[in-house]
Amino acid sequence: MPVYRPASPADDDAHELLVEYFRMRSDTFPAGPGAYRTVFPDPAQFAPPAGVFMVVDDDLGPVGCGGIRMLAPDRAEVKHLYLRDRARGRGWGRELLAELEARAVGLGAREIVLDTNASLEAAQGLYRSSGYAEVEPYNDNPNADLWLRKFFGEDPDPVL
Repeated sequence: MPVYRPASPADDDAHELLVEYFRMRSDTFPAGPGAYRTVFPDPAQFAPPAGVFMVVDDDLGPVGCGGIRMLAPDRAEVKHLYLRDRARGRGWGRELLAELEARAVGLGAREIVLDTNASLEAAQGLYRSSGYAEVEPYNDNPNADLWLRKFFGEDPDPVL
């Protein structure tokens, strides 16, 4: 069974996971006019009450990570959701996302947004099957071509 624990993105194990994540994204980023841009997270943005960063451990050590940062008092953003190959296909990504959502709601979020790239088909499937719906871009992330959101409580702007 996995263990989900808060950490700083600057902790050695979290940083190692982020390095792997960014390398994987850079290596698999779609060819086009721009290269993948790596931006390591600011630890202050992922420390309560500004957010939270989580590391996933299994019996052999760290296998994944992800974070939530508050963009506004009632709006959070999912960042850097990643699992090593040995942890994929076990439902741990869905569990990690649910843990991050619960932490965001605990910090006051009623809405959670995220950006992703269409090349991340498994992640996109996870987000959509977890209740995230496409929205207009809310940031200018050059790595993203898809923006999603999910509401907790009543959706003030339901999609018809």
